[in-house]
Amino acid sequence: MVKQERAARTRQALIQAAAEVFAEEGFVTASLSTISKRAGVSNGALHFHFANKGMLADAVEAEAAKAVRLITEAARAWQGESLQAVVDATHELTRSLTHDTVVRGGFELAGDTTRRGEPSLRTQWRHWVEDSLRRADRNGALAEGVSWSDSARVIVAATVGFEVLGGDDTSWLSRQNVTRFWEVILPRLAGRQDLDRLVSSGSRPTAVVPSAERTSG
Repeated sequence: MVKQERAARTRQALIQAAAEVFAEEGFVTASLSTISKRAGVSNGALHFHFANKGMLADAVEAEAAKAVRLITEAARAWQGESLQAVVDATHELTRSLTHDTVVRGGFELAGDTTRRGEPSLRTQWRHWVEDSLRRADRNGALAEGVSWSDSARVIVAATVGFEVLGGDDTSWLSRQNVTRFWEVILPRLAGRQDLDRLVSSGSRPTAVVPSAERTSG
């Protein structure tokens, strides 16, 4: 049991270190020696858990995807199939991009054109936003004449833009910037019956799940 716990801690340290290095340097430039040094383990220990850099990147993306899924599921559980769930999820996503290195590293990998395979985090996020706007439209929450698909494109483009710009300047990921975005968008997007109830700054306290909790779940 002690060995298993030690192995789990080492694996998590490697994922955390890899996410940091991928976020800083990108997938192509990042080296396994840099990652193992950042994690405080030997190259041999790294190769025991991950045969190559691609497998390590896959692990970072998988954990980041789990974090994003928890964010979107929590938003919908709190606000149901409403526009407020989308507002809340964007706030939590940008907060995670600031404070959760694994999420940041996962999105950095999503923008790497040398990697192809499973849907990226950006694709995962796009699908959720599209589904949420489709549900909102079905429930009559959108303003008359507003297209759910066009609205989803605008929201995805904006949030991915925040993510990309935030890689160089984290002020782009601030709560104030995301709130301003929604202050501009919601009056055009939401039906009159719902607009006064929507909170541009988010309707609930932030609730990022720690990486250790994600891993154990």
